[in-house]
Amino acid sequence: MSQPLRSCFAARPLARISHNIVARNGVQSARFLSQTSARWEDSKDGKPDSPKTVPPKPRTESLLESIWGTSLGSSGRSTQPDSMASLSQSMVFQALNKSNIDTSVLSGAPSQATQKKEDELEPYHFHIYAHKHNTHITCTKPNREPIISMSCGNIGFRKSRRGTFDSAYSLTKYVLERLIHTGWPMKIQRLELVLRGFGQGREAAVKVLMSPEGKVLRDKIVRVADSTRIKFAGTRSEKPRRL
Repeated sequence: MSQPLRSCFAARPLARISHNIVARNGVQSARFLSQTSARWEDSKDGKPDSPKTVPPKPRTESLLESIWGTSLGSSGRSTQPDSMASLSQSMVFQALNKSNIDTSVLSGAPSQATQKKEDELEPYHFHIYAHKHNTHITCTKPNREPIISMSCGNIGFRKSRRGTFDSAYSLTKYVLERLIHTGWPMKIQRLELVLRGFGQGREAAVKVLMSPEGKVLRDKIVRVADSTRIKFAGTRSEKPRRL
């Protein structure tokens, strides 16, 4: 070497010298002194840096399990073999069962709303008004429109004979025959029997309905009511008749 060793090192740049030294010592990478001073002070104690704590991710499987009732794996599929059977026990199907939506039409069953509406409908009415002078029988529709209305005088009884037991019995039989002839018993599904007054015709009409002739309407009776007028004080009664 023609030049001395000191002059050779002085002529080379400082960066190249440091690069050669690092390469000889086998270090893979080097940092500038200004960037490594702070990290060198932190790692003086020789303890390894503690790993950063990562906040846990919200678990979505618990929400899906509460809804579908099945445990989900990492792939998002049900780990149970019979997942469709467990769906029937899930919260979704339980909520559908408790809802007010009528799904009976899908299964072919009769609608619950239709059955409830039929129960709330007013039935047909069979009115029997029996007083001591006459007996009146009226059959009405649920909207109170009359189908037939007759009294003992309409079938030929006159004066005092209109209030007898036989006239009321004949009248009830005649009204039933007229109803059967016009086909109303086939349309009547629910019938209410309304009694009024305490004449002889009251017992006569009930006996006709209890006989084989009244079987057409007797099986359709759902209610028996008494609408006899009861007077509380009111006007003065007429004087009793004297013979």
